[in-house]
Amino acid sequence: MIITGNYPKLRLRRSRKYNWSRRLVQENNLSYNDFILPIFLTEGKRKKIPIKTMPNVYRYSIDKLSSVIDKALKLGIPMVALFPNTNPKKKDNYGSEALNENNLVCKAIKFIKKNYKNEIGIMCDVALDPYTSHGHDGILKKKEILNDETLDILTKQSILQAKMGCDVIAPSDMMDGRVSLIRNALDQNNLKDVQILSYAVKYASSFYGPFRNAVGSKNLLKGDKKTYQMDFKNNNEALREVSTDIKEGADMIIVKPGMPYLDIIREVKNNFKIPVIAYQVSGEYSLLTNAIKNKIIDKKSIYESLISFKRAGANAIITYFADQIKLS
Repeated sequence: MIITGNYPKLRLRRSRKYNWSRRLVQENNLSYNDFILPIFLTEGKRKKIPIKTMPNVYRYSIDKLSSVIDKALKLGIPMVALFPNTNPKKKDNYGSEALNENNLVCKAIKFIKKNYKNEIGIMCDVALDPYTSHGHDGILKKKEILNDETLDILTKQSILQAKMGCDVIAPSDMMDGRVSLIRNALDQNNLKDVQILSYAVKYASSFYGPFRNAVGSKNLLKGDKKTYQMDFKNNNEALREVSTDIKEGADMIIVKPGMPYLDIIREVKNNFKIPVIAYQVSGEYSLLTNAIKNKIIDKKSIYESLISFKRAGANAIITYFADQIKLS
């Protein structure tokens, strides 16, 4: 760092004295353009079901999506991310429901495209955990998650979602080689314009609990996900994962979780000139909302947490606060 002067001639507080001056030299800003809004889906009609572990977040039936999409559009949020709470009766060891063209995600895509065309982007999660009876992201056999056998289903799931109208395919499974296979399959099916937002850096974290409850996989999960999600003690491994996914055809990458991994966001941004999306995950959201509810911290902490992602180098943020926070 270059030091440009010394006290008393240099007084850094001078630029902080007035509001107009602070705004003038502000290095990072936050707008609704920076947000991706996650939406949880449920079966049935006229349903808006509160998620107990995530205050002010709900599961919506397809016919209730308009209220969420309309608000997102009014705010200027550019994209939503869809996550299903699948009926347990439709779950099996192979996640077969992921390939059903009438599953919740496919029906939601068709509803949004029919009613909103391309006014808002649609991001679809590619993984099997919302559909498997064991709660894992891949095929489970003798306590092992099978990488190559899972890839075939993930590729088919991606093509199905893209044909339904999904704009951004987001593989979150952490299987080796999936980005390359998905990109090739999309191109071969005349879906070249469909983007891939890869969960390149996804740690085996304790911050996912409320999300797993929201999609109905928490109580089903057998064992943990440490054999395919990353060790949170590693940072160089994150760079290897990102490098691999870029070579395989990823258009953007995700770092997940967010706040405990700001250093990883910065390292990735410094090493790769690619759009980086931070995921402020369910555990982060619930910690903040419950602390605010109990008056342990101020509500302004939400904005502070979100601007930290921008400061670290994130281009956008997946956050449950997207349609709740008020930006001036």
